[in-house]
Amino acid sequence: MAHGNFTRVTEFILTGVSERTDLQIPLFFVFLVIYGLTVTGNLSIITLTSVDSRLQTPMYFFLRHLAIINLGNSTVIAPKMLINFLVKRHTTSYYECAIQLGGFLVFIVAEIFILAVMAYDRYVAICNPLLYMAVVSRQVCFLLVSLTYLYSFSTSVVTSFSVFSMAYCSLNVINHFYCDIVPLLALSCSDTSFPETVVFVSASTNLMFSITVVVASYFNIILSILRIRSSEGRKRAFSTCASHMTAVSVFYGTLLFMYLQPRNNHSLETDKMASVFYTLVIPMLNPMIYSLRNKDVKAALKRFLTNSCC
Repeated sequence: MAHGNFTRVTEFILTGVSERTDLQIPLFFVFLVIYGLTVTGNLSIITLTSVDSRLQTPMYFFLRHLAIINLGNSTVIAPKMLINFLVKRHTTSYYECAIQLGGFLVFIVAEIFILAVMAYDRYVAICNPLLYMAVVSRQVCFLLVSLTYLYSFSTSVVTSFSVFSMAYCSLNVINHFYCDIVPLLALSCSDTSFPETVVFVSASTNLMFSITVVVASYFNIILSILRIRSSEGRKRAFSTCASHMTAVSVFYGTLLFMYLQPRNNHSLETDKMASVFYTLVIPMLNPMIYSLRNKDVKAALKRFLTNSCC
């Protein structure tokens, strides 16, 4: 691809999850199963929350959009990744790389904020149940989701443009299984201080705002639950947010593990493993988390299967 120090890059080569040739086929089947479960689980959540009349509440409206985001995030990454397991040359064009990065940023930022929105929804439901339908009305739900998508798209455009406004000369091997910001900037032959600043400010602002909303919501939720006198009431209140708490803990735990590592211990290999988790594994786990611990979803699935068989 590169013929000299100043050859303009028109394509990139992805190293993949592993460069060992003997692991390519086994890894293909592992990630094919993961992606298959992701598609099946999230499409099931989207379908059930769309067609079942008993799941037409704000909580399930937001859950549907979390499933859409998880499905989108995984689909941006997995198909190209699976193809690369089967071919010798793991190339991606310059513009395909830019589109993949943009799509990834749209969905990862949207997930950060939809989890915060869902935490706020649980806060209102438990702490102000009498005002729930007024505060989290249909119009408010659409507004919150619309703002989430609009903001994530805007962030993606600005960040992707700043990354791909850099000059990429002869080096074109990305040490990753998809086009991500850090390994891309490592290849640039120009000053990367501007995109690094954009990425740092955007990522830190998004994470701090979202985590603040989630922590504040659950702090008030826990206080409200502790004030409930009956153990049955506390158990019922806790069960309504247990699935979301699990999903939030897994997602933010992975992100914080990656971003809060000491500089001297930080490596692209660690980033790669963390990326596998939040781009492929978490989108597979979320439908299981929300369905296995949720009686309403399991009941809706039974009704759907019964009606489909009749």
